[in-house]
Amino acid sequence: MTQKLSFTEKVGYSLGDMAGNFIFQAMLTLQLSFYVDTFGLSAAQTGTLFLVVGLGAAALNPVMGFVADRTNTRWGKFRPWLLWTAVPFGILEVLTFTTPNLRPSGKVIYAYTTYALLRLIYTVNNVPYAALTGVITGDPDERTSLSVFRQIFANSAALIVQTLAIPMRDLFGHGNSARGYQMTMGLFSAVSVIFFIITFATTKERIQPDPQQKTSLKQDLADLFQNAPWIALFLVMIFYFTAISLRGSVMLPFFKYCAGNERLFSWFNGFGLTALLFGGAVSGMLALRFGKRNLFILSMVLTALLTIALVSLPPTATIAIFGLEVVRQFAFGWSCPLLWAMMADVADYSEWKTGRRATGTVISAVVFALWAGLALGGAVAGWLFSSYGYVPNAAQTARALAGIRLTASVYAGLAFVAAAVCLFFYRITRDANRKIANELTERRKSYVPVVRELPVVTLNTQHD
Repeated sequence: MTQKLSFTEKVGYSLGDMAGNFIFQAMLTLQLSFYVDTFGLSAAQTGTLFLVVGLGAAALNPVMGFVADRTNTRWGKFRPWLLWTAVPFGILEVLTFTTPNLRPSGKVIYAYTTYALLRLIYTVNNVPYAALTGVITGDPDERTSLSVFRQIFANSAALIVQTLAIPMRDLFGHGNSARGYQMTMGLFSAVSVIFFIITFATTKERIQPDPQQKTSLKQDLADLFQNAPWIALFLVMIFYFTAISLRGSVMLPFFKYCAGNERLFSWFNGFGLTALLFGGAVSGMLALRFGKRNLFILSMVLTALLTIALVSLPPTATIAIFGLEVVRQFAFGWSCPLLWAMMADVADYSEWKTGRRATGTVISAVVFALWAGLALGGAVAGWLFSSYGYVPNAAQTARALAGIRLTASVYAGLAFVAAAVCLFFYRITRDANRKIANELTERRKSYVPVVRELPVVTLNTQHD
């Protein structure tokens, strides 16, 4: 079975992830600091905002998966959503990082409104985009290769945002961080719109469900809970993205207050994300040798240990901290492309076991866990800051500094440990993956297209 993808299609698809990551990375690494230090919310308010809106938006993912599975256009089920959402995505990206001249209560309302709308449009855009991985090709090795391409572009966006956003903010703002954030995100959003349109134009949906398959939301959901690999991956995603959110939210304050030099944040990310790019680039090769599951477990164990190790280093030990981050990000990079390939694999497993395919529903339900983890991590970060006595734009107490360091290391590391434990219950090995793919290919050859009969019109030729 071969369903090889062209270089153009792999790049075109990957540009969609790069576009999404211009805002995803900003939400991950900048938004807590933006809301607390620039916008004017408290740390506790921000944590609650992340949790309330995040969980609400996460719950929309399965709904969007159900809708996408039942979308039928001449462009396919999933691709058109990238076109339809491109411009609204870009507009809301800017509005969310805009600081209005309002009273504190008005700012809270504005923050909830814009952040909720951004998360809504992100869901409507990202669920179909993620589902495309499962229908562009049925070849599991090509799927892994596609995911590696995708991760390289996503990591490139992370590198751009995490290394350049703060210098761009300062350059455009001329001392006005609110203006700087708005202009920086305006530039990123314009590029995002263009890239989403390119992704729509360069990709093709090849895997279709059985035309005779009856659609049923109740059955789709029942199939999920009979899918043991999906359950394991769901739990992995919650802990994985809780850890990422905890770590990502706290590193800017770490360098600003613990290390005493905010500018080190960009350099730290530059070195770390360069290593992440290399880690992601070799992930496909390593997965072919060791299998996705085994490589993912190894990546999580090493990432957890190296994350926790940060607590042992003095905040001013810049070279050691940077070196540790380079090794940590390289090991972490192995896991990044595997997530998206494994999502498509559990969709295949569901079709193989039940005879029914619901790519959007299966993948969106896993993406729900992704966003739930991010919401949980962001909320916990905000609440931890508040509980340790963090005060924005002021010298921090020893207790607050300890809280920042523990969040960046021990708390985030323990979440990575939990992700590694859950992976032991994910049973789709490399051999099982290939067997499922081959058997599904044979099944699809027997699908009978639905023939829609025209209505029969009879004429009464008898006259009274």
